[in-house]
Amino acid sequence: MLTLDETIQEALNRLTEKKLESVEIVDENQTVIGMITIEEIRVAIRNGHVLMTLREFFQQPFLHQFLQDQKPGGFHQLLMSKMFSDMINSLYDGVYITDGNGFTVKVNTAYERITGISSEKVIGFHMKDVEKAGYISKSVSIQVIQEKKTLTQMQELANGRKVIVSASPVFGQDRTILYVVSSVRDITELIRLKNEVDELKDNRLETVDVETDHVPFLAEGAESFFTLARKVARKNVTVCLTGESGVGKTMTASYIHHHSTRKNQPFIEVNCGALPANLIEAELFGYVGGAFTGALSKGKKGFVEMAHRGTLFLDEIGDMPLELQVKLLKVLDDFTFTPVGATEAKQVDIRVIAATNQKLEELVKKGQFREDLFYRLTVVPMHIPPLRERTKEIPKLIEHYLDQFNAAHETAIEFSDEALRCLSSYEWPGNIRELKNVIEYIVVTSPSSNIEAEQLPAKIRRAPSFVSTFQEDEIIPLKEATDIVEKQLIKRAMQLHKTTRKAAKALGVSQSTIVAKMKNWSDYNYDQH
Repeated sequence: MLTLDETIQEALNRLTEKKLESVEIVDENQTVIGMITIEEIRVAIRNGHVLMTLREFFQQPFLHQFLQDQKPGGFHQLLMSKMFSDMINSLYDGVYITDGNGFTVKVNTAYERITGISSEKVIGFHMKDVEKAGYISKSVSIQVIQEKKTLTQMQELANGRKVIVSASPVFGQDRTILYVVSSVRDITELIRLKNEVDELKDNRLETVDVETDHVPFLAEGAESFFTLARKVARKNVTVCLTGESGVGKTMTASYIHHHSTRKNQPFIEVNCGALPANLIEAELFGYVGGAFTGALSKGKKGFVEMAHRGTLFLDEIGDMPLELQVKLLKVLDDFTFTPVGATEAKQVDIRVIAATNQKLEELVKKGQFREDLFYRLTVVPMHIPPLRERTKEIPKLIEHYLDQFNAAHETAIEFSDEALRCLSSYEWPGNIRELKNVIEYIVVTSPSSNIEAEQLPAKIRRAPSFVSTFQEDEIIPLKEATDIVEKQLIKRAMQLHKTTRKAAKALGVSQSTIVAKMKNWSDYNYDQH
């Protein structure tokens, strides 16, 4: 209840706090003498009388004129009715209503939930004021009033959420706009999911140049591997990639996808080990509305369905729970799946590439992985060796990631010959992922542009520079030992510098010396420049 000495602002606060359409007014004896509606308060605000007392307000000519203009059965009575409030509050989407002049008349509870803006902050205020307050980026209602037609646009709210607003005018008999009714739909989650899918589709290492079919950092020894990958890509068969963590399984899966007939379709990557056990089925196969507590009312597509006509990359497949392996096997057998909570199966057209750093054969023996799924996944097994077994790639990887991070962080970092030697000699137990992280760490933390060996991480500085071809306790002629180390040094210099001239300069000898020694090696080819 209110007294006549309270202001319009206090009345507005009382109505919006209690979510009322009207409130009673009492005298000094607490006897009800009348009431004020939210519509009347809106009229007071529109006329600039927010701080006016109710006693003064009821004596204003503009109020009397307003009441005379209202006809029984008109829109205002409908808007102010409890039935109308109950109807719009039952909607999942937000509802925002202004009058023909742009003043806010009504919002529903869904609008408050989506925007985080309580009705008391907007009801009675003009949309220009709502814009100035920063609640919305741009009013669609004002545009509708100006253009006299239905409009739809995306808005960004003060809480960072993005919404689609569809606003329609309600015309009177003389074609004047009486109200503008806006439907407000939260699309923040949809945008996030789309970005995730786009990121998954584009989650390819920059090192694969699909257009020219060139793999920049891979050494000649890996060409046969990618020749096989291209051949397999053209066949719609399931591939299982094995190898230690960080060796490039995702890049290889992406390479196969982009050399297949599905290259213009989605490439969906799923890390089976990263998904929560209680959600993996819903994330993988999707669900129908109301399938479980917290489920979206309209349901959700799973990764399997997102990959329709494209490639589904199942990384860390060895971590998939046994109960879900049965459903995956059905997808591989007849390309059907059933979303969580659904009663009918769906058909899907996908190509599956799996990857793991575990030994699936051992998991099968332990009963942790289905034998039938193992054979179904490993139609074409492809093992990717660790980086320590691909030493010729290391200098190229260093160069590639150094260029990449110099460009990304706007730096011009360079490694000295000694620093390059240390980096190239390190065994990289974390493989390409570790190498990439180390290079970026050096680029962003280095106080100078020229990196010396002593500036490298301690674990790399402590790594042995050379691995001899004889045992530590083996005694061989000094001349033979010298030849072994000399050959390793020249090979390393050639890997880093590519030409005999540059290698000779780094080793402090003449180019003719390098050429003469290399000519004596039957197992090493070189280019003389």
